[in-house]
Amino acid sequence: MALAAALMQEELPIARKRRCEIGLKGVSKTYRSEKGETRTVLSAVNLEIEAGEFVVVLGETGCGKSTLLRLILGEEPPSFGSIQVSGKPVKQIDARCGYVPQKYSLFPNRTALQNVMFGPRTAKYPLMPWLHPGFHAYRKELKTEATQQLLRMGLRAADANKYPHKMSGGMQQRVAIAQALIMKPSVMLMDEAFSALDPSTRISLQELVLDIWREQRPTMVFVTHNVAEALFLGTRLIVLGAYSEMMGGKTNVIADMHLQRSDLPYLERRHTKEFIELQSYVEELSYGISCQP
Repeated sequence: MALAAALMQEELPIARKRRCEIGLKGVSKTYRSEKGETRTVLSAVNLEIEAGEFVVVLGETGCGKSTLLRLILGEEPPSFGSIQVSGKPVKQIDARCGYVPQKYSLFPNRTALQNVMFGPRTAKYPLMPWLHPGFHAYRKELKTEATQQLLRMGLRAADANKYPHKMSGGMQQRVAIAQALIMKPSVMLMDEAFSALDPSTRISLQELVLDIWREQRPTMVFVTHNVAEALFLGTRLIVLGAYSEMMGGKTNVIADMHLQRSDLPYLERRHTKEFIELQSYVEELSYGISCQP
């Protein structure tokens, strides 16, 4: 059956299995309001994500998708459980993780080029860089590398000198992706990164991200509420459901399935029988999720 084949997990021999890049053991996250009320968002999450996987996290609003990314990034600590990236515990914001948020995150007073250069420059020379003898040579090399990253994202050379308010939403997200990639992360976290874009730009950026993943093979964790986008991008799909006290501490991971890859373009693939059948199945699993094109 086509659906069974699409969901089939490819069990690799032990010798061929890749190392675990991201590991979550018994992870829960509970928030407490000013009135002392508690709200559990994630419960008893156990995940092992192998190096080079493209994992898409799907779920309706409020089920903990973005929280999961923030925990992996180290922006927030879990209430219970442990998280590791590349075999090391996550205790603070982790430089091994590139992060592209839903809302445009560029510095408004810096050009596209300056935004891309900021991260690596600050990491290497955090204080008064101009006092270091090697800074000017490094800055020249970094400028060349940052320009190449912007061109790789499909931007023109002239776009490098534009400020964010002069860029479209799609251009800003291309700069944000370049900003993350120039740090050479082993893990890329993307949180609803294309949700605010028009359908044409969204499809273009989906293709771009897939090209980057195929070429560089970072471990991708991509959050979306869009079923078609999830099935097009992922090699693995994790479906989260909203936590309820009725669950009694059980996990709110509804499904964790491997997906077969296809080289068909988005518009062709989503009209195949197998894709339509799989999309319908996942929509039933994750009732209430938006499925916009």
